[in-house]
Amino acid sequence: MGSPIPETQRACRPDECLAEDWLGFLGHRWNALILWQLTAGPKRFSDLQASLPRISAKVLTERLAGVTARDLVRRRETTGFPREVIYALSPRGEALRGILADLYDWADAVAAEDLARHEAQDAGPRKADDREADDGADGTTGGARDVTAIRAGAR
Repeated sequence: MGSPIPETQRACRPDECLAEDWLGFLGHRWNALILWQLTAGPKRFSDLQASLPRISAKVLTERLAGVTARDLVRRRETTGFPREVIYALSPRGEALRGILADLYDWADAVAAEDLARHEAQDAGPRKADDREADDGADGTTGGARDVTAIRAGAR
């Protein structure tokens, strides 16, 4: 009898499972965010730091070294003065562009769904007494009566 878990989803040792290794690497707090920033084009270190204000220079340096070591980012030093270091996606990093865009689109959609759900929960169901109090004899709701009264100078 076979396992109910498909072969591709079974747990494996990290040294045997390349997908898990890459997911772990990309799931590191800053790696995917750095790559996402570079999808807009090459950036200097200071530009990356400005676009990721919560990252320290030390951590950004470490993470850039990591994504560079994995050949996701290319580091280029200019020869002029002042010398600048420019980071850009490598061809391997460019291959992640669609995946990162899909992930950000998914996250935006989930955030919108969560916001709508929370707003609906905050509004909550109204009691029958509240609805009856809002219904005026003229068929307007309480809010409409308030606007009418303000326009007529009754307040």
